[in-house]
Amino acid sequence: MRIKALFLILILALSLLGGCANNQPSPSPPAQTEEPNPSDATPDAVTTASIVDNAEDFEKAISNTGTWIICLTKDISTDKELVLDGEFKNGKKDDAGKDIIQRKIALYAQDANRNITNRYTLTAPKLTINSPEASLQHGTFKGDLYVSAKNFKLVDTTVDGNVYFTNEDAQSTFTMDEDSKITGTKGMAQ
Repeated sequence: MRIKALFLILILALSLLGGCANNQPSPSPPAQTEEPNPSDATPDAVTTASIVDNAEDFEKAISNTGTWIICLTKDISTDKELVLDGEFKNGKKDDAGKDIIQRKIALYAQDANRNITNRYTLTAPKLTINSPEASLQHGTFKGDLYVSAKNFKLVDTTVDGNVYFTNEDAQSTFTMDEDSKITGTKGMAQ
C-alpha cells in the first residue's frame, strides 16, 4: 500500500513539473536570460505553464486567473480582442530573495536542450498587455498590440501590426531585442 501511495505521489509530482501533456513535444519554458526586474506588488497568483492549442484555452490562460507562462503548440487565430491580465510569480527568487514577477506568451516549442523546434503565429485584432513584466517570445503576433503595463518585452518576435502605448510608463520601459520587429507604427495610443 505504501509503495502504491509513493508511486502515485511521484507521478503527481512529475505531472506538476512537466506541465500539461499533449501528443506533441512539450515546449519547456525558456531559461531566464535577462536580469529580473521584480515588483514590490503582491502577485495575484503563482502558477505553472499552460500549454494551449486553441483560442478558448488561450483566452483562459491569459486571464487574471490563468498562468504565468502560456505556451502555444500551434498557430491560433481569433476574431476576439484579447487581454493579458493579472500579476504572476514565475516561481523563482531574485538575489534579494523576493519573488520574481513575470508573464510570458511563448509563441514557440523547444526540445529538451531548449533549442527552438517550431514557431507559431497568434492572430487577433487586438492584444492588450495589462500584466507587468510580460513578454511575447520567439514567434509572430498578427494584430495591434496595446501596452499598458511596465517592462513589456518583445524577444525574437514579429508584430505584424502596430504597437501602441496607453501611458508614458509603458512606453518608457518597453524593450525589444535586435531579432524583433514591428511592421506597423509604434507610439502613444490616441
